[in-house]
Amino acid sequence: MIISSTGTTVFDIDGTLCFDGRTIDGRILAALDACERAGHQLVFASARPVRDLLPVLGGRFPTATLIGGNGSLVSVAGQVRARAAFGAGELDRLLVEAERFRAGYLADGPWDYAYTGPTSHPILDRVDQGRLAGRVEIADLPAVVKFLVVDATDMAALAEAGRTLGMTVNHHLDEEIIDFAPGATNKWEALTSLGIDQYDAFGNDINDLDLLRNARHGVRVGAHPGLDGVARVTVAPDPAAVAAEISLLATATPTA
Repeated sequence: MIISSTGTTVFDIDGTLCFDGRTIDGRILAALDACERAGHQLVFASARPVRDLLPVLGGRFPTATLIGGNGSLVSVAGQVRARAAFGAGELDRLLVEAERFRAGYLADGPWDYAYTGPTSHPILDRVDQGRLAGRVEIADLPAVVKFLVVDATDMAALAEAGRTLGMTVNHHLDEEIIDFAPGATNKWEALTSLGIDQYDAFGNDINDLDLLRNARHGVRVGAHPGLDGVARVTVAPDPAAVAAEISLLATATPTA
């Protein structure tokens, strides 16, 4: 599928546009509206599955392309599809490692999910906010597109085990979670698979590294040290600052 990359801007969600895990500030929404009216194609690219992007966007930007699961899911014109999933043997090996480190996890399918972590974990505040999916056993998922470990006896060792298995691993030390994706899947790789190679981007975390590094104009929100020297601009993780930076795009003429 080829999507025009003329005037495309790609936005991460959590920590970039959304600062409470549930909503986007009205100033940012207004800036995004202005950006879209000015002719920019909006893409939202998140670690969340598409299911959990929809409540945060609140029905706005219905023509936007959505990339979920750090690149393993895409939604174009409202049609969600899995573009990367763990192979059966690959998932079995990951589950063996998860069991070895007594891990609690959130496993996402194309729509439904499985969860074995603590009932008090804050990740549950962001899972299926719209009550759109079902919580099932992992064996009942038709495919697993993302595997998020929320606790384990040795998180660093489990992250390294996933890398040894050839998976994409993002160990978020600040949140104490590990994000596993199949193969070399990431947001930038999913974006290029849609034919988008010229774009501006906003991101805040290590899973936005390639997205920002390959952007025409990259904006880092916050000061994650893993993104030092990657983005052209850094802004404070504050709705007013982010909205102001987005508004600059609304006044710029989209270019190919």
